[in-house]
Amino acid sequence: MNINLTVIGQFISIFAVVVAIISYYLGRRKTETPVLAALLGAVFSIVPIFGLIYVVVLMFKRDLVQSGETGA
Repeated sequence: MNINLTVIGQFISIFAVVVAIISYYLGRRKTETPVLAALLGAVFSIVPIFGLIYVVVLMFKRDLVQSGETGA
């Protein structure tokens, strides 16, 4: 079976966009800079396993405490 390099490139591009969107939504709750979180997610997704690891690490990070909430 021949693997076409174009198909691999399209997969990586779509995967990077999906991981960037997921990273942005997770970054809104868990970081102060969600755009940077999305950008890092897209960059790490050039190697798909790094993108998955980044999303998992971001998922397990604690949420930021909002100004009206208590820390309990």
